Amino acid sequence: MAASAPLRDCQAWKDAGLPLSTTSNEACKLFDATLTQYVKWTNDRGLGGIEGCLSKLKAADPTFAMGHAIANGLVLVGTGSSVRLDKELAQAVRTMVQLAQTQSLTPREQLHVAAVETFAKGNFPKACELWEQILRDHPTDMLALKFSHDAYFYLGYQQQMRDSVARIYPFWTADMPLSSYVKGIYSFGLMETNLYDQAHKLAKEALSIDPTDAWSVHTVAHIHEMRAEVQDGLAFMQCSEAHWKDSDMLACHNYWHWALYLIEKGEYEAALTIYDTHILPSLQTSGAMLDVVDSCSMLYRLQMEGVSVGERWQEVLPVTQKHSRDHVLLFNDAHFLMASLGAGASGTTRELLTTLQEASESPEENCQLLLARDVGLPLCQALVAAQEGHPDRVLELLLPIRYRLVQIGGSNAQRDVFNQLLIHAALNCTSSAHRNVARSLLMERDALKPNSPLTERLLRKAAAVHLLH
Repeated sequence: MAASAPLRDCQAWKDAGLPLSTTSNEACKLFDATLTQYVKWTNDRGLGGIEGCLSKLKAADPTFAMGHAIANGLVLVGTGSSVRLDKELAQAVRTMVQLAQTQSLTPREQLHVAAVETFAKGNFPKACELWEQILRDHPTDMLALKFSHDAYFYLGYQQQMRDSVARIYPFWTADMPLSSYVKGIYSFGLMETNLYDQAHKLAKEALSIDPTDAWSVHTVAHIHEMRAEVQDGLAFMQCSEAHWKDSDMLACHNYWHWALYLIEKGEYEAALTIYDTHILPSLQTSGAMLDVVDSCSMLYRLQMEGVSVGERWQEVLPVTQKHSRDHVLLFNDAHFLMASLGAGASGTTRELLTTLQEASESPEENCQLLLARDVGLPLCQALVAAQEGHPDRVLELLLPIRYRLVQIGGSNAQRDVFNQLLIHAALNCTSSAHRNVARSLLMERDALKPNSPLTERLLRKAAAVHLLH
């Protein structure tokens, strides 16, 4: 593993051209420790974990504006809460803004504070513009790079996610702390825009510098998934597992990718074993949104394949139920809904849909709520229609918006659950016109991702319902 660089004090940040407005060397080092763990997707016990670092950071200099910016930004980017729901978080954002107004911060720091405040209001595109403004003048500002990367991901802005890193990539030299991780961040954007060869090369470079880089592992997992290279994917996850299984924020998601290969192969029991051993326990300990989404997505995929998942939805429901009224991300909402439908919790389902409908009518500048009416609600209604056995209704709701679903964010692999939903619904339709939709979608799927065992199974099913003559 690459030797970890010493944490940067006030002078080191100044030398890097990224001066911080605090006189506390301790605060500067704790800021670096927090940033490092965020980039590596791990709570490093040696550094005291992200929470530990943030509380020590606030103690070292309670008025350090960038300390507040990274702390608030991390809570917001986790999408488990928002200033609409959490009074403490709303107060923390106000405090950050007040501190920034009373101090003489650098223009870069002022932009950071403004970006986090804007993100808090739900205006993700505008927040990204502010982070990009920082990166134009300070291409090695890792916090601006990483926050914008995550926000682009939530917006489904795949090209921006890629190009944002392309613009700063040449400025990162090998001697800079965290520079190998920039390769991994870049490779993910390349992969999401289907530039698989370039993406693979960069992710492998990153892993040769630091094999424990769980994000680069995750990009390679995506590449094998998108190319239906099931055996290669399984072999890769198996031989790299020891390096990433301790990356607590991403290990669960990497196991989810491993399980996708097994579902693709039709090895459902093996997939459920991964679910029971790694994914559910991670969800129950962390409650993190990524773990919630992975759990719901996986059980839903298995169910579509005709697998009985037993009482597993009941175990997920207590975690998702708490978020029914949140509406932070439409992508999350669709997954919470899978859980309430799967567990037969009709009250929770109703609550989610009614409050989403209400939120979609609010006059906020929140990008998710603006998208709820045209994309979020029809998607959620389609999930309900599928559950209630109305496949024709699923098609009426989903077909018109299928090319807009990218706007709810997530990766191509994560959103594939909705493509599968549409195909399964089309296969179950009674009208021949709708059944021909299944045929069309399967032809398209086969062209995009040749040699997929899952597509082949669905094509066989289509032939069985006299679609392919």
